[in-house]
Amino acid sequence: MARVDFYRLTRDPVERVLPAIATRIVGNGDRLLVVAASAMQRQAIDEALWTLQPAGFLPHGHAGSPDEAVEPILLSGTLDASPPNGATHIALADGEWREDALGFDRTFLLFDNSRIDDARATWRALAAREDVDNRFWKQDDRGRWSEGP
Repeated sequence: MARVDFYRLTRDPVERVLPAIATRIVGNGDRLLVVAASAMQRQAIDEALWTLQPAGFLPHGHAGSPDEAVEPILLSGTLDASPPNGATHIALADGEWREDALGFDRTFLLFDNSRIDDARATWRALAAREDVDNRFWKQDDRGRWSEGP
């Protein structure tokens, strides 16, 4: 069963939230595909993966690069259902739902208030399916995440 985690970004932008998620994924020995259509957003995420972790950077690269197959975290402008790095997890960093994300073991849909209506529509569509486990995460004023409505 595919799992989709909805992350509503009310306090921090995606480039501050994604490194924490990526750290857990890579720490568990899994690989991540990060999709953002905007090159500027991919650049901000790239910089955050280099600088936000106190112990150093999170190893990552860009789709289309010579080393894309060995990168634990791969940044891409499009969703590749069979990513070169063999990712089983995907982060839709731009808040845009892509149906092919259901081919991954776990999907992270990160969205801010500008995409709230799209996220709600996606939630309703996926909730009607028996083969998808939806989860919703919200951030408190201190930046901690909790599961809930």
